[in-house]
Amino acid sequence: MTFNNNADVGGNTARRGGGRGGLVIGGGLAGLGGLAILLLNLFTGGDVGSLLGGLEAPQPSEGTAIAQCDTGADANANDDCRLAASQLILDGYWEQRVRDYRAPQLIIVDGSQSTSCGTASHATGPFYCPPDETVYIDPTFFAVLRTQFGAQAGPLAQLYVLGHEWGHHIQQITGVMERFANDGTGPTSNGVRTELQADCYAGAWLKDASSVTDPKGVAYLQRPTDAQLRDALNAAASVGDDNIQAQSGAVRPETWTHGSSAQRQRWFTSGYQNGLGACDTFSVSGGEL
Repeated sequence: MTFNNNADVGGNTARRGGGRGGLVIGGGLAGLGGLAILLLNLFTGGDVGSLLGGLEAPQPSEGTAIAQCDTGADANANDDCRLAASQLILDGYWEQRVRDYRAPQLIIVDGSQSTSCGTASHATGPFYCPPDETVYIDPTFFAVLRTQFGAQAGPLAQLYVLGHEWGHHIQQITGVMERFANDGTGPTSNGVRTELQADCYAGAWLKDASSVTDPKGVAYLQRPTDAQLRDALNAAASVGDDNIQAQSGAVRPETWTHGSSAQRQRWFTSGYQNGLGACDTFSVSGGEL
């Protein structure tokens, strides 16, 4: 998804946190097994750092502002700026749709960052931490999707990932996470329904994202192209539980925590085509998921 070059994105409050070389993983995270751990814990609001073991957490950092991120042209040229600028669009979208909306913090992780939910890094993938009300994302994660799972992970796919994590913040502040507590794993579990709803929220946001404007009335984003939408759907499929498990061993639906590739694509598409009203994943039967 392309930013308009003259859009003013200088009002973002995203911070860069952590520092290169600050992450130590016992035994390494090499090979397909490690990647399965990485991707199986994507897009979660839980303690991802503790699942990897042997992590030497860095000291908390207040972070620094994202440099050279003032215009849409900057966002088009740089992953860090693209993610930071998208914060403005997400907040502009959700504050019009959620009563008493409060914005989460966005931390662009550089190496690793300590959080209340464990250590954030490219090894744990993007995630939302409810106690911090913060989204943590290391842009080098997109290289993992490209090199290990064949995803293009282009601009719209990156915004899908970020919009998904913002969806978890919406679930947090609207009480969804509290009402539908963890009830185990499986394709119809509350955990999977929570993840699929966040996918749907991301789709609904991206459908209307091009209508959000900067203080001068310039739209931040152009409407997505068909090719960009295919890239986002490809990213959704790449992080389906069945796709990840198929590459690391047998597919075991009873252990799913995020949904299959087909489910993730279907709910993203539902949000994109039909809006937020189509995102109640908790009221549908298992067969409709």
